[in-house]
Amino acid sequence: MKIGNKAKVIIGASLLSCFVGASVYAATYKPVHKVTYFGTETSSISSAVAIPKDVASFWTSGTVPPVLNRDGKTIYEKYGNTQTQGEGILKGIEAQLKEQGLSLKDVTYLRVYVAPDAALGGKPDYQGWFGAYAKYFNTKDNPTKPARSTVGVSSLVNSDWLIEIEAFAAYPKSK
Repeated sequence: MKIGNKAKVIIGASLLSCFVGASVYAATYKPVHKVTYFGTETSSISSAVAIPKDVASFWTSGTVPPVLNRDGKTIYEKYGNTQTQGEGILKGIEAQLKEQGLSLKDVTYLRVYVAPDAALGGKPDYQGWFGAYAKYFNTKDNPTKPARSTVGVSSLVNSDWLIEIEAFAAYPKSK
């Protein structure tokens, strides 16, 4: 089969762009020697986090809100609103981390699922979650700003839960 000049040019340009793209990508790689957070000063979260390859990590499962009142007749009485549930979850995550010799300062990433709140017209209460987050991260006591995804979902396993959080933390390197 004979390949025409036009096809040769297209193939050559395609191969060249692959090599150039790979070279540019490879040239920007810089290994990190400590956990490094990236982003703007004004953002409450990091846009990215780099973790050295020799740093151990700790991941929680989806953590759900604690029961505030077993006899409560409404979601808010049993578990609280989204902010209260988020605060309860973050306290629980803080306890899990402490058991592992970690703290909220070691958190590198949060994945958050927010379900609709019927009392708010069936919409997820993102501001409630942001309020809970603001009490635990990017504060004077804990300046850590983990990377984060906040995802609106149609429901969680328990219909009374308005929020579920997964946390990822990096163990500090021993000195």
